[in-house]
Amino acid sequence: MSYIIDRRLNGRNKSTVNRQRFLERYRAQIKEAVADAVTRRSITDMEHGENVAIPTRDISEPVFHHGQGGERELVHPGNKEFSQGDRIKRPDGGEGGGGGEGKASNSGEGEDEFSFSLSQEEFLNFLFDDLELPNLVKRRLAGLETFQWQNAGIVNDGNPAKINIVRSLRAATSRRIALSAGARKRLKGAEAELQALLEQDTSPERVARAKELREEIEKLKGRIERIPFIDTFDLRYNHHIKVPKPSSQAVMFCLMDVSGSMNQAMKDMAKRFFLLLYLFLKRNYKKIDVVFIRHHTSAKEVEEEEFFYSRETGGTIVSSALKMMKEIMAARYPADEWNIYGAQASDGDNWNDDSPLCQQLLSEAIMPLVQYFAYIEITPREHQALWHAYEAVKQEWPGVFAMQQIIEAGDIYPVFRELFSRKKA
Repeated sequence: MSYIIDRRLNGRNKSTVNRQRFLERYRAQIKEAVADAVTRRSITDMEHGENVAIPTRDISEPVFHHGQGGERELVHPGNKEFSQGDRIKRPDGGEGGGGGEGKASNSGEGEDEFSFSLSQEEFLNFLFDDLELPNLVKRRLAGLETFQWQNAGIVNDGNPAKINIVRSLRAATSRRIALSAGARKRLKGAEAELQALLEQDTSPERVARAKELREEIEKLKGRIERIPFIDTFDLRYNHHIKVPKPSSQAVMFCLMDVSGSMNQAMKDMAKRFFLLLYLFLKRNYKKIDVVFIRHHTSAKEVEEEEFFYSRETGGTIVSSALKMMKEIMAARYPADEWNIYGAQASDGDNWNDDSPLCQQLLSEAIMPLVQYFAYIEITPREHQALWHAYEAVKQEWPGVFAMQQIIEAGDIYPVFRELFSRKKA
């Protein structure tokens, strides 16, 4: 089998074809390197590329070369220390070292790495590989903004720019054949009779008959020629109709606790989770709305900037955010037209009498209308009443309601992948 490799350089002095082949071949190693990079860098920098490194042993390739083959006779130089049959002692200092020009180290075994840069597009592709919004359902054709034209056959009337020449000429030919069929039949008979008369003797009766036949032939030919080559009746036009293009509408509700019990480190982790989620949604779905709701004792719908960076303190009443989500869903996002998703971040601290209300709101008012709801609890402490209330919701709505705990920043990406991993059919 022969392989043809395009080694022409693109604008950045790299071979695009070979690079894509390299990324696909070492996808597993690069995904692991990207996952490690996520734990080291800020989520706010996710839209930039990344320098990643993979062990050289993972990119080693087999090579073909000529073996020694045949019979060979070699003469090796002798030495002053050993004679034939002597046993050679093992050298002092343990195992022999490998080749290379690297400096010595006292930190154990080392390993060379192959380092290269991933572009923003490549980094995001590996970052969000195998992720999706679970239970995505197309509820209806949302054709108010996106349409496509479809061929609807041939019509007799239409725009001159859409005339179908082949069908028009075919119709014109059929019409001419139909209208001239009788005249052509009589013309053929008259020509045959005239030819027979001309082959006989030229008597006065035959000459008169031949003259009549010539006049009839001229009339018939004139009649046939007067039939128009093409008529407006023959014109045919391509017909196109405008039909709505199927598209799925989705909305994502992001709920975050900003009460006083959420210290700055917890808020930063919540912000990172939602930033990662927001970036994922905007990348994967062209038609999706995102609603940001912050809450302490009361809830407020805010813009992206205020949601991520505004600072507030106060008590905690989680049900206020769930009530606002319910109201916004009823006012702007009817469940028969939108695929609704929710994600909530909290430290689990809540007014004890409010947790049963949160469970009731989720089970009765929100979960029947949403496709998926994810809850993350950012705390190293033991779970409180809110977590246990949500566990009851999870048991009631398996596969639709998911919950995970985050203790440190390194847990954000693994938890995110767990919540939004692609479910097998």
